[in-house]
Amino acid sequence: MECEKVAFSGHAVRRMFERAIAETDVSEVISSGEEVIGEYPSDTPYPSYLLLGFPGGKPLHDLIGMDDEAGSCYVVTTYNPSLAFWNDDYRTRRESS
Repeated sequence: MECEKVAFSGHAVRRMFERAIAETDVSEVISSGEEVIGEYPSDTPYPSYLLLGFPGGKPLHDLIGMDDEAGSCYVVTTYNPSLAFWNDDYRTRRESS
């Protein structure tokens, strides 16, 4: 991801506080561009992407909106993926039973 500027939504900031996720961890996942595991081109106001990274060796998902014209990324939410919902690769969702 090419982000000249990163902004955090109010929702993302609340979730980061509730989940004890550091801003530096979120920024590391975005700046490293480790892996895009989901693309949502029809999201508004900007297409969004689900990123996977491993800051500090722990899996982290960042959902970001990308304003290509401005080169800005907007963090919508961030969370540590749970094995209850994700396979152990943290890239694919578990099948619903």
